[in-house]
Amino acid sequence: MDARNGRDATKPIDADDSLGELFERLTGDLRAFASTQIELAKLELKDEAVRAGTAGAFLGAGAFAAMLAIALLSAAAAWGLAEIMPAGFAFLIVAVVWGVAAAVFASVGRKRLREIRPVPPETKRSLKEDVEWARQLKS
Repeated sequence: MDARNGRDATKPIDADDSLGELFERLTGDLRAFASTQIELAKLELKDEAVRAGTAGAFLGAGAFAAMLAIALLSAAAAWGLAEIMPAGFAFLIVAVVWGVAAAVFASVGRKRLREIRPVPPETKRSLKEDVEWARQLKS
């Protein structure tokens, strides 16, 4: 029995078909196969693009937080020097909090970028199966 379609692989499908008809059927099957593989790749690549967009959003948030940290650190330094303490320390604490937030956003964004797989695993697995199937047919 053939595992792919549940029929006996030793028996002909249509013994009376001409070579041209068999070739036409083979061509149609190959076209359908290629179309299916392309659709699978499209779906997997779309999923990876969404994940890349999310990682980019975290990196953008990290950049925005870093910009705020720099602005607040500058204001804190200026006020700290001008007033020689109280208000400057308050601004300094806020700036440090933004610096930590920037580090967290950037870290999460980098981690998510590392998780992105450039080669869709389902397509890769399916192609390996199809190559093995073709080898078995050939032998």
